[in-house]
Amino acid sequence: MSCYYISLISAVMLYNHMVFRMSRMRLALSLTVALTGAPAFADAPKVAADIAPVHALVARVMEGVGAPDLIVQPGASPHEYSLRPSEAAALQNADLVFWIGPDLTPWLGDTLETLAANAVVSALLDAPETIKLDLRENALFEAHDHSDHDDHGDKQHADHDHEEHAHDDHAHDDHAHDEHAHDDHDDHAHGDHAHGAHDPHAWLSPRNASNWLNVIAAQLSAADPENASLYFANAAEGRAEIETLIDTVNATLAPVRGGEFIVFHDAYQYFEVDFDFPAAGAISLSDASDPSPARIAEIQGRIADQAVSCVLTEPQFNPGLVATVLDGTEAQTGILDPLGSDLEPGPALYPLLIGNLATALAACM
Repeated sequence: MSCYYISLISAVMLYNHMVFRMSRMRLALSLTVALTGAPAFADAPKVAADIAPVHALVARVMEGVGAPDLIVQPGASPHEYSLRPSEAAALQNADLVFWIGPDLTPWLGDTLETLAANAVVSALLDAPETIKLDLRENALFEAHDHSDHDDHGDKQHADHDHEEHAHDDHAHDDHAHDEHAHDDHDDHAHGDHAHGAHDPHAWLSPRNASNWLNVIAAQLSAADPENASLYFANAAEGRAEIETLIDTVNATLAPVRGGEFIVFHDAYQYFEVDFDFPAAGAISLSDASDPSPARIAEIQGRIADQAVSCVLTEPQFNPGLVATVLDGTEAQTGILDPLGSDLEPGPALYPLLIGNLATALAACM
């Protein structure tokens, strides 16, 4: 037998041996994941997310590969936050960072430029797939025609340009200044943490969350092509879970639909639009400042005029303010938590967060 054929046979045998070893390694890794839950790949990208709901969506897409780091811890306000050393290290080591954007966490922008200069940073509020709503400037929400939101997937509102709004160059127009000057600038508290024209609480739209799963999967796949199929499979499963969640929330709200409620601060517009359940107003437009006496009187008038049955607070706010608003009324009170501060961070947090909002709202009505 010639040396050529001997070499060819040896090469084939070596190749088959390598394939066999690789197959055994993959099988061992799969068994390790199945038995211990440990990630199958040691070189998973290092990922950080700003708030717990975004972290949950990223964690859902990364299941079976790795887990992201959470920057703003549960129970803390995302508008003002001091990084812990471990959180700063997570940003410094990150390959990818997912955040809502500077409209929610203005302090994080410079931090990302400094600590995560080498990371791929994705501001989800700026993603083309994101459905965006304009900031509301009045504590008493007027009825809106949301017919252009019937199909939330069409992003019609996301394509609104600034020519359509009087606050093209300014967050608040002259009329708003004149009409609400008595509120000691309370109407402009959004400016403390929202510098754009859009409401930054976009994660409270499950439609946005569903869209973001694909955005997250695409970014992870670009950084880690080996696991692209798993990322997109996880995103597809997550989207299916959100569709089920939407049906569940609609069923929860159906018995009380049409009821009137007041929220503590204007954070729930996306939830209201997705589920066609508008709030009648907010005690404060922002959680950055307390409402003025004029604002409280205005809200009390709305409660009386529209037979508001529910005033909702949030875990981190002083319940005494809600007691003041409720004084002399028959409205009930409940608690909404837009960040899931009492939930365990991880892939299960997002559906629990949205489901809990619906349950608390229905119970209060």
